[in-house]
Amino acid sequence: MVRTPPHNVAVDEALTERQPQLEKTKALRARAPLSRKAIAALCVASFVAGLLLSGRVALMPADASGDGGAAKEGVRVSGGCGGNKRKLGENHPKDLLNEVSRTHQAIESLDKAVSTLEMELAVERARSGDGGGTAVASKPPQKAFVVIGINTAFTSRKRRDSLRDTWVPRGEKLRKLEMEKGIVIRFVIGHSGAPGGGALDRALDSEEAETRDFLRLDHAEGYHELSSKTRIYFTTAVATWDADFYVKVDDDVHLNLGMLSSRLAKHRTRPRVYVGCMKSGPVLSQKGVKYHEPEYWKFGDEGNKYFRHATGQIYAISKDLAAYISINQPILHRFANEDVSLGAWLIGLEVEHVDDRSMCCATPPDCEWKKRAGNVCVASFDWSCSGVCKSVDRMRHIHKACGEGEGAVWNVAI
Repeated sequence: MVRTPPHNVAVDEALTERQPQLEKTKALRARAPLSRKAIAALCVASFVAGLLLSGRVALMPADASGDGGAAKEGVRVSGGCGGNKRKLGENHPKDLLNEVSRTHQAIESLDKAVSTLEMELAVERARSGDGGGTAVASKPPQKAFVVIGINTAFTSRKRRDSLRDTWVPRGEKLRKLEMEKGIVIRFVIGHSGAPGGGALDRALDSEEAETRDFLRLDHAEGYHELSSKTRIYFTTAVATWDADFYVKVDDDVHLNLGMLSSRLAKHRTRPRVYVGCMKSGPVLSQKGVKYHEPEYWKFGDEGNKYFRHATGQIYAISKDLAAYISINQPILHRFANEDVSLGAWLIGLEVEHVDDRSMCCATPPDCEWKKRAGNVCVASFDWSCSGVCKSVDRMRHIHKACGEGEGAVWNVAI
């Protein structure tokens, strides 16, 4: 007689409990592959777990076979259930906190590196015309430390010459500064908008052939088009030069190139830096007044002030921010005032605002006194004129009184 093996109820129950798990496992295997973000998160989680596990191993006795190793670690090891067992971080909480802190720093560094790579990829796509951007340069951008764009107009030939006679090098000196120090200086201007090019455009063509210090934009010049000009300037500059910083300065401001380079070099390792003299002026709703803001209602109740932003005479932004403007320039809103527009583009981002008061010194005697005290100014102008009053006549005097000296820029470590 053949006996049937006894029915094992425990085995059946185990199989019954295991069945949903098997089905769940099959369902998980059938899902779509993990996304990039999920894979990155899994990698970070594995990295953290590895650090914690490595910390656990470090806390184990050096010699598990004897009491001597455990005694060195100051831990009692017992094989019984009632023995004192060491838990992770129980006797060395500082070690665990240090591991967690280092892990947090590593994750932050990884996040910044990924953000930088994504931004560089987006810039390259924009430069090549892929990814929604507009290609404005057909050759790879030149490496530079800083690009200084001097905002100018068709009627400002005398202003430009006053700068060429003071702080803007001419000819071969300009090329040498660019090649050896990575400091690029260009007068920034568009076109007149006249069909086929008018007399203003022809005069500028002649000046450019003589000086070779212009950056020509695909932009129709106009006082109420400064915000558009700023967007196009950064877009064109990013496509032409791969620089650490991009500066915008007006053509009636005195600038010390060495001091500017020295100040910016201190922020070179920081991402998303916005440097200038930060202010928060009133939003002017009255029509007909200077700096009137037609969209004043967007800033809240009447009498409100703008958010903090750099004054428009001179400011600098880092590479990431210039790239952001270049990529998104078609959808960046333009307010009436150019400096407000730039501040609005950056206010919602993770940006470090650097309030550098040396970039808005007054003209002599203010900048002269500071120079004698060893605090040479980056830039000088008159607040009452939003630039140097009568700059064509006074720029030489200001340069003599407040200038850093011609050789200063060559001694700056960049």
